[in-house]
Amino acid sequence: MSDRLWVGTRKGLFRIERDGGGHWGIASTAFLGDPVSMLLPERGGRRVHAALDLGHFGVKMQRSGDGGDTWAEAATPSFPPKPEGLVDKDPMRGIDIPWSTKLIWSLEQGEADELWCGVIPGGLFHSRDGGDSWELVRALWDEPRRKQWMGGGYDFAGIHSILIDPRDTRHITVAVSTGGVWTSRDGGARWDLIGQGLRNAYMPPESAGDPLPQDAHRVVQCPAQPERLWMQHHNGIFRSDDGGEHWQELQDVPPSSFGFAVAVHPTKPDTAWFVPATKDEKRFPVDARLVVTRTRDGGKSFDILNQGLPDEAAYDLIYRHGLAISADGERLVFGSTTGSLWVSEDQGDSWRNVSKHLPPVLCVRFQS
Repeated sequence: MSDRLWVGTRKGLFRIERDGGGHWGIASTAFLGDPVSMLLPERGGRRVHAALDLGHFGVKMQRSGDGGDTWAEAATPSFPPKPEGLVDKDPMRGIDIPWSTKLIWSLEQGEADELWCGVIPGGLFHSRDGGDSWELVRALWDEPRRKQWMGGGYDFAGIHSILIDPRDTRHITVAVSTGGVWTSRDGGARWDLIGQGLRNAYMPPESAGDPLPQDAHRVVQCPAQPERLWMQHHNGIFRSDDGGEHWQELQDVPPSSFGFAVAVHPTKPDTAWFVPATKDEKRFPVDARLVVTRTRDGGKSFDILNQGLPDEAAYDLIYRHGLAISADGERLVFGSTTGSLWVSEDQGDSWRNVSKHLPPVLCVRFQS
């Protein structure tokens, strides 16, 4: 089991550790006062990457080689200059899409020193040297249909989910809000739009099933069975059994099928967790009751898990990267917009509050 987790917040990075008595607590802090939008603790090592959103001062990458004791600035994914005269506008807002990194929204590791990074405005970057340098994946950025991607909660579209097939790291799948699900089987040289069966409830009926404008909130992959994907969509929960080519919408999910976060068990593809909320612009727990939902049968039924969660009215929202599962599938962690952090050591059957006083939580990751 992992006894260390990382919590990125609107006001800094927190390293949380479990002591011999089973108590979780803050072991160290970094970048206090600065938003930490994304984290990546590398597998089997002490190297950790942190993305900082410094507003007027731009996006910065920090990297630690000693498990977070010390940090140094690293290369930041950067776009090439925008060609003069090129028209590149968000189709919904009609504003120019900047060719500059506004937010680092996803970080994942491929083989050894290979890293992948998804950003707003909709760029995918690749590093072959552990983050010393980054290259824009031009095949996806130059894909003509990329100009139909739209901003969802942000002004511009962004890549928030990156799935790397553990059997073949050249097989990469990404999800865009808002721009559907895309996959490459040759390391990013060519991309295909996938997603038959997805449905946009807010689109006209004749366009609801179009894979391109689908607003996936978060997509995860079961490492032991990479064909199994789970999606928390803007208007529902979907499951794929063929790597995202086709999707099935799950019906009658209590108390709500709306939310942002999803986690899948690393070895049991039928087991997944969600944190539901009241739909669309409301975005707080249904009936102000904070719960986690879990399916163990591929979505045929769901358990509502609330042992250890607040008995009183709660208004926490869990962002799409605010829920994580440990590599052995036993521990879960989620953090909320109110700065609360909960850990479960029994697959969600019960929860323990670690802190009620963190800044709003943007992302959480276990150290594997």
